Amino acid sequence: MKRRALLLGTVIAGAALLSALLPGQGLIGAAAAAPLTKVTFIQEWPVADGFWIPWVVGKDKGFYAEEGIDLDIVAPPTVADTMKFLGTGRANVAFTTVMDIIFAKEQGAPVVAIGRYGKQNNWGIISEQDKPFTVAGLKGKTIGIYNDAWSKAQLALMLQSAGLTMTDVNMVTAADDTVPLLLQKRVDAITGITNAEGTEMTTMGKQKPEFLAAIDHGVPNTPILMFAGNQAWLQANPQLAKAFMRATEKSIRYAVSHPDEGVGAFGKAYSKAYDPAFIKQQWQDTLPLLSPVDGKSLQMDLAVWKELLTAIQAQGIVKSPLPAEQYFTNQYLP
Repeated sequence: MKRRALLLGTVIAGAALLSALLPGQGLIGAAAAAPLTKVTFIQEWPVADGFWIPWVVGKDKGFYAEEGIDLDIVAPPTVADTMKFLGTGRANVAFTTVMDIIFAKEQGAPVVAIGRYGKQNNWGIISEQDKPFTVAGLKGKTIGIYNDAWSKAQLALMLQSAGLTMTDVNMVTAADDTVPLLLQKRVDAITGITNAEGTEMTTMGKQKPEFLAAIDHGVPNTPILMFAGNQAWLQANPQLAKAFMRATEKSIRYAVSHPDEGVGAFGKAYSKAYDPAFIKQQWQDTLPLLSPVDGKSLQMDLAVWKELLTAIQAQGIVKSPLPAEQYFTNQYLP
């Protein structure tokens, strides 16, 4: 059972230099009746996960074909390759993280966010059931954390809200999964998100974990996951990009309204990389972040982007961020 830090922003360094990647191969579905235009959709992780359920079921139901799209859902070889594929034009659109977009832009990659996935930042401090923490109560505690800059910055901002600093806690760095540290009682709490580490605590740890939300303690409320597009492709294919986003919104709406069908479609598509209990729980944990699905579900907000960029500049993650307007656009949304 793989888990991961979703904010591995530093892995995209050098995205603009990539020159020899093989085109991705579609993972699911049969081609719909012609004429359809192929759209290559690179994912955020090399192994299929429950976040993909909307476009998996959407392709299965024919929502993309209705828009004239032959959707090619591609898993990257490594987590480092998502933005490389997108930045070099090997993919047209991507499912990625907000920090990966920011780091890619810093490297000069021609990418831009075109929609959000989820309505809030669901990162925070996770602890065992019936062992909740306050931010002040973290003083002197041992926390499992990932080694990416944004995880550390969010923790620093949370601690700052209670007059604490990073020196007031002990940190244990996890290579790819903080959950075992908590289940083995090597730490008092861990960092993570509700629908990854939180899901794993429920399925693997057989408990309902406690969650201390970062957005309630000084962290910008920027959704972690985003849709992004290659700027050259977007400019050359504006109507196709809009069709992709229409089909994606419709797919999200359907998957939220038909959760069991969505999980079933995922299981059919990815049976070899499928942990039924985890995927079902992960989708249940994702639903609150997407619901209700309305006309503004995918829209991004300038003020939220400005707040995020101000925070990461203050934390020294990006020294000179671009104007917020250069990181995202809503022009392709329904």
